[in-house]
Amino acid sequence: MARIFITGSADGLGLEAAKSLVALGHQVVLHARDEARGQQAMEKVPGAAAVLTADLSGIAATKQLAEQANATGTFDAVIHNAGAYRVPRNSTTTDGLPVLLAVNSLAPYILTSLMHPPKRLIYLSSGMHLQGNPDVNNILPGNKYVSYADTKLHDVILAMAVARLWEDVYANAVNPGWVPTKMGGAGAPDSLEEGFETQVWLAVSDDPAARVSGEYFYHKRKAQYLPAARDTAVQDQFLALCEQMTGVAFGRRGK
Repeated sequence: MARIFITGSADGLGLEAAKSLVALGHQVVLHARDEARGQQAMEKVPGAAAVLTADLSGIAATKQLAEQANATGTFDAVIHNAGAYRVPRNSTTTDGLPVLLAVNSLAPYILTSLMHPPKRLIYLSSGMHLQGNPDVNNILPGNKYVSYADTKLHDVILAMAVARLWEDVYANAVNPGWVPTKMGGAGAPDSLEEGFETQVWLAVSDDPAARVSGEYFYHKRKAQYLPAARDTAVQDQFLALCEQMTGVAFGRRGK
């Protein structure tokens, strides 16, 4: 039995992945942005071990979530599923950062850096990352607008950086496809089941194809991703900028 933590598991793909993992006999800790949604999540996933609550748009709240998670022990896998999508163009957080950047890019960075390292890390990206800006300096305060595509590229960059720097952890990014969730919309053409089963597979499978690192998957198959994400200079610059904005240093370690 594996212990898995899934951010943004009150609905959508995170909720479906949680249900699947619980059905497989694993211990799953859920996450929701507030207590009301957390209670709803526990009701939707009978058998879930617990739920942790935090609004990932806030740096302080995300740091506190890492502390809460660590207090429960070390996880075998963490699925960074939480994401913001439809937000006003100039919407900012209490920290003065774009909401998309805070939730989609900085929250997984903070949690990765502060939580006890698991054996497996899965980062939810999107096919839209191919339209992301590979010049990560655009996330600096005062610079131009950060798009959803930019943040989904950041998730791939983060996954590839972790895979390079943490050789004892399997770290991968996933494109779940355009699926019929609240985010994707009812008319989305992709399969909901295929949208979450890759995360489940990467989190717990003993299949040699799942026990890899530094890959980008679409429906359990390796897929092409923006080459800039493989650039170590881009990775190091992204990590440095995240540290600058959050005050959290990324721990570099080997086997």
